[in-house]
Amino acid sequence: MLVHPQFNPIALDLGVMQIHWYGLTYLAAFGLFYWFATRRLKLAAFAERGWTAREVEDLLFYGVLGVILGGRLGYVLFYKPAHYLAHPLEIVQVWKGGMAFHGGLIGVLVAMGVFAWGRKRRYFEVTDLIAPCVPIGLACGRLGNFINGELWGRPADPALPWAMVFPQSGSLVPRHPSPLYQLALEGLTLFVLLWWYARRPQAYVAADGTRVWGRVSGMFLFGYGVFRFIAEYFREPDDFLGLLALNMSMGQWLCVPMIVGGLAIYAWAGKRR
Repeated sequence: MLVHPQFNPIALDLGVMQIHWYGLTYLAAFGLFYWFATRRLKLAAFAERGWTAREVEDLLFYGVLGVILGGRLGYVLFYKPAHYLAHPLEIVQVWKGGMAFHGGLIGVLVAMGVFAWGRKRRYFEVTDLIAPCVPIGLACGRLGNFINGELWGRPADPALPWAMVFPQSGSLVPRHPSPLYQLALEGLTLFVLLWWYARRPQAYVAADGTRVWGRVSGMFLFGYGVFRFIAEYFREPDDFLGLLALNMSMGQWLCVPMIVGGLAIYAWAGKRR
């Protein structure tokens, strides 16, 4: 049975400023996003549309705002609305923790809409460009969760070779290292599958040979929804929420519209000229 190493969350203490590992994983996520997104500009579907590295830089800026604002507001509205209604000043205290992926996703989708409108680009053209670059950033975030020893899993069979005790949970019960599960599923696995699919010319061409947008975006929503739904079975539900209807967690319920929406967008994109 393994024990979480309880890493020091502070990577570098400069006296007047502390640099946390979690912040470094976010920086790594943004850096990898930029690198992979600029690689995608070489694909014919985007090269013919005149995309530039400068636009990717602007996309990253919009995306960072969407992640931070959407992630925080999503946590406030999806997980603790009553608490923050009673303590509204705590909404801006992001250093105390509290970010929701699904809220961050909504924030990014809105930010991409603003970008597309301002640059006169098709919405799904923008989201198809960035979608394959997102999972590797999610993997970085889950690594940060593991370093912090947070979002630990549900109790596991002690005979499980990788069952892990998280002292931060307040008990010595062996648990599933769910941040690593999510890193592997919605991070690395989704990245490999989506990157492979999004490099195929068929991802951007309809049956009649016309250019279409939205298939890659639909695949991302569907793939993330499925992988996150599976991972939630091993992740300890939030203690202030527990399991909801049908013994599903809040994370699983939020994945349902992602799965349905992803399939709908993919089917719609294939029929649209």
